[in-house]
Amino acid sequence: MQKILREREIGKLSVLKDRDLIKVITGVRRCGKSTLLLQFQDVLRKQNPQVSIVSINLDFPEFRFLAEKSWTAIYDYIQNLLKKGVKNYVFIDEIQNIPEFEKLLEGLFVHPDVDLYVTGSNAYLLSSELATLLTGRAFEINVLPFSFVEYLKYIGRSVNPDRAFADFMRTGGFPEAVGLAQESESFTYEYLTTVFQNIYQNDIQKRHTIYYETSYREVVHFLIDSIGSPVSAGNIAKVLTANGKKIDNKTVSKYIDTLVESYLFYKVNRYDIRGKQHLVTLEKYYLVDLGLRSSLLGKELSSDAGHLLENVIFLELKRRDEQVWVGKADHLEVDFVARGKDGFTKYFQVAWTVKEQKTLDRELAPFAKIPDYNERWLITMDYEKGSHNGVKQINAIDWLLSR
Repeated sequence: MQKILREREIGKLSVLKDRDLIKVITGVRRCGKSTLLLQFQDVLRKQNPQVSIVSINLDFPEFRFLAEKSWTAIYDYIQNLLKKGVKNYVFIDEIQNIPEFEKLLEGLFVHPDVDLYVTGSNAYLLSSELATLLTGRAFEINVLPFSFVEYLKYIGRSVNPDRAFADFMRTGGFPEAVGLAQESESFTYEYLTTVFQNIYQNDIQKRHTIYYETSYREVVHFLIDSIGSPVSAGNIAKVLTANGKKIDNKTVSKYIDTLVESYLFYKVNRYDIRGKQHLVTLEKYYLVDLGLRSSLLGKELSSDAGHLLENVIFLELKRRDEQVWVGKADHLEVDFVARGKDGFTKYFQVAWTVKEQKTLDRELAPFAKIPDYNERWLITMDYEKGSHNGVKQINAIDWLLSR
């Protein structure tokens, strides 16, 4: 396996270095946050071999004793490691394991000799309470499992991208899972099952009361099965109850919130393109990594391939720092409305294939309802490229490899 430098995230950290901000690296467990911190520490050492670095990973056995101490005791422990009169780069991995960690953050943030970097696997890090405390003081960098480009670099494969992409959609991009897949995909799925269980035990069960684990897993499976489809807590509750798993709307809604909070799913709201307003109903949810779908449901790629491709495209838009919504144009739906840091809006339709004319017409129809002339893309697995009245058609693999 090749060592993969998280270039995009390293670039952001380099820009933010020495700025009066707490650098908060978030993302699902095992996606590579700790490795990212180590890579950035290597960058700092190359710039200055005498640099002062204090690095604490609360998941490592040698630091677990700190998780049981008060935040003041941990503050004192860190302060004793700081060098006076120089900038100290302090890294704390999985900081949510520290009781009252927000007070520790605030104490370290105001220290004149500290540049602070932390990671967390739970969105509680940026909850309303903490966000209020850290308003204007924190910058979030959300890390995802490997992109397709990173996946190819990691496995060292430069030929037959179609076959590699099929493997990528089955096994996903968790770094350890990708490595195991080179031996046997069964190892990958066993590993990803333990990853999910670890997330459930450490990021969900410890923070929330889950009365029935079976019902919780049913909600997880329902969301995975509904990738790319609008869902509501009421609809999920109705379906599960009809199938003999009695559960109410509020419980389903709570369970979904915990899944989003732990970065297992990303919620995408709807946006009325013509009315230029955000909508609060029938949102969609996308899975952080399709390998979890394979491990938890055991379904083949051919099952709902179009929506799975949609999931891949959504995650790539996030990696490219796009704000993403599901678009509504009259009674039709645009898969994604994306707005980058440049402020420009782009529209995307995603389909596995549009070789049949009626399928192509269906995918193009929503674009005709959009009143502006922003970029429009049709992403498919077809090799054909071209333009349809200003809509650019591109192969999905080509689009993924374009940056």
